[in-house]
Order: sequence, then structure tokens, then C-alpha cells
Amino acid sequence: MSAVRPALVWAGLVVVTLLSWWAGAHHPAGGDGARAVFALVLAVAFGKAWVVGREFMELRHAPVALRRAFDAWVLVFGVALGLLVLL
Repeated sequence: MSAVRPALVWAGLVVVTLLSWWAGAHHPAGGDGARAVFALVLAVAFGKAWVVGREFMELRHAPVALRRAFDAWVLVFGVALGLLVLL
């Protein structure tokens, strides 16, 4: 891994964190709009978890089975929590 890549990934994660914070802080007071924004922020959080796992926990170089298990975990729990929020 080059020295620049982790810094760029980290900067991207910071930007996405700030955008999701802004979206969460400026959502409508209630109703379906708030739920949709919360689901979006939750999806961003699981996306960030996937990036952290791949980039900083070195899952990019892990055996294929471990990478697929991690991908499945992020997908299954992200979708499950998203559905709980939206229902």
C-alpha cells in the first residue's frame, strides 16, 4: 500500500462522515422524510465500515472466503437495519 492511499481513504471517510452528519442534522422534523434520511445515513455508515474493513484491516489481501464473509456481513446487517428503520 502506498503512503498516499491511506491518507486519501481517510480524507474521503471524513468527508462522507461530515456529509452524513449534515444530512442527519438538517432532516425534516419527522415522518417519512426523517426515516429516509436515517436510512441513508445508516447505509453510509455501513459503506464506511466496508471501506475501513477493506482498507485499514487489510481485508483486500485476505483469503477470498474471509473477504466474502465480511462483504456478506456488511450487506446482510446493513439491509436488515435499513428495513427496520423504514418499516
